[in-house]
Amino acid sequence: MLIGASPTGLGPAPFFGDVAEGPTGVSAWWVTSADGTRLRLAVWPKGSKGTVLLFPGRTEYCEKYGRVAADLAAAGYGMVAFDWRGQGLADRPQHRRDMGHVVSFDEYRDDVAAFRAALETLEVPKPWFLAGHSMGGAIGLRALHDGLPVKAAAFTAPMWGIQMKPLLKSISGIVLTLAGPFGLGKAFAPTTGPYAPMSFDDNPLTTDRDQFDYMARQTTAHPDLTLGGPSNLWVKAALDETAALMQMPAPDLPCVAIVGTREKIVEVDAVATRMLSWPDGRFVSLDGAEHEVLMEAPARRERTLQEIADLFDASL
Repeated sequence: MLIGASPTGLGPAPFFGDVAEGPTGVSAWWVTSADGTRLRLAVWPKGSKGTVLLFPGRTEYCEKYGRVAADLAAAGYGMVAFDWRGQGLADRPQHRRDMGHVVSFDEYRDDVAAFRAALETLEVPKPWFLAGHSMGGAIGLRALHDGLPVKAAAFTAPMWGIQMKPLLKSISGIVLTLAGPFGLGKAFAPTTGPYAPMSFDDNPLTTDRDQFDYMARQTTAHPDLTLGGPSNLWVKAALDETAALMQMPAPDLPCVAIVGTREKIVEVDAVATRMLSWPDGRFVSLDGAEHEVLMEAPARRERTLQEIADLFDASL
């Protein structure tokens, strides 16, 4: 491994192993994006079959996927997770660190480019496979179009469309377009705000109390990992990106997309529509699952992990 003077600004980074519950031997690294934004990645021990590149969703961070890394290790795969700009321990927006904010999703494309260079420098074992969750599903799909060298891709509740109330959706284009000129681009988007812990009874993420408590323990122990709602500009950028992605042809590689029947965050119809045109793709509807299908009740979680492992195994 090379440390220090690399084009990606690679250097050792902190990792909260006390809450991750992942395999031993994890290493974490700072990576610098093209505009100077400092990012973080975590590498779990290599597996004999290759490495899964786990693209997290909005608000997420490397430690959240420690249990997933353990499951993938048992299936023969190493794993790398990433802190995108504005979340986890990566650099946050200067105007408000608890707000998710980008002007364009091209900023995440720069992050992917920086991470790719770091993976090469770190000699992360190939072949690589992509697993993208929620916002990471949008970033991941764009990365496939940009030539991310993976053998197969698995998406869980990918953000290829965003659920909105009908009235808000009907006026969102006008409101979000005017937000920037009127100085509201860096304000919290409607119905969102600063970080506030959620209760299990009201959460839209998982039906499983143990997995919910696992995530809650992480942010309670390390509040720096928490993140509030997105800015108006982030929402506009997300809507622009999802619309653009839906107009592009599906990539030509094996793929599975898994979405719960109780999904309340991303547009399920957008995912189903995208997968209908995917040459070697399959859509899986997971009965009774919420948004976090990788952090669901045991039977649903095992089904999700098995779908992913089977796909990756078949592409070797």
